[in-house]
Amino acid sequence: MFSNKHRIKFLNVFLALGLFGVGIGGVSSLAWAADTKIAFVNIQEAMFATKEYKRASASFKSDFDKEKGIIAARERKIKKMLDNLSKQGFVLSPELKKKKEDRFLKEKKGFERYVQDRNEEFSRNEKTATAKILRKMLKVLQKIGKDKRLTMIMEKKTVFYSDSATDLTKLATKTYDKMHK
Repeated sequence: MFSNKHRIKFLNVFLALGLFGVGIGGVSSLAWAADTKIAFVNIQEAMFATKEYKRASASFKSDFDKEKGIIAARERKIKKMLDNLSKQGFVLSPELKKKKEDRFLKEKKGFERYVQDRNEEFSRNEKTATAKILRKMLKVLQKIGKDKRLTMIMEKKTVFYSDSATDLTKLATKTYDKMHK
């Protein structure tokens, strides 16, 4: 239907229009990119540097150290019971030996349950405190994003490279401390 000459002319016009369209699309993409402002934050570092997190961490460590002392004392008591049982086992009557073994096993199970319960409680308290601070930090980041007219704020750990001028980690910590004294 078309001669080779017409086909070539049609292809040239089609390619020219296509390139023109890409050029316009490219320009609009560049205009969009010029308006796009992206910043980055290491959320964990920002949270851990806040005064509230440091206070909570110090309190948690103090409570944990106290609990470690209580656990160590109970552990010594149980070891002493085992040592006494081992030493006296040969001279005790079978009924008395059985009674002391039962008491020892009961103490040991109670101790293990206590340690497990305390570990779960500390873990739960730590997660609750961290989640509370994280929620506040996310609100701080939203405020910073609005104030700086940012398009988005991304987690820095997922980015291979970013200019240090786009890092909001320290600003997030300072703003958090000002907002949550």
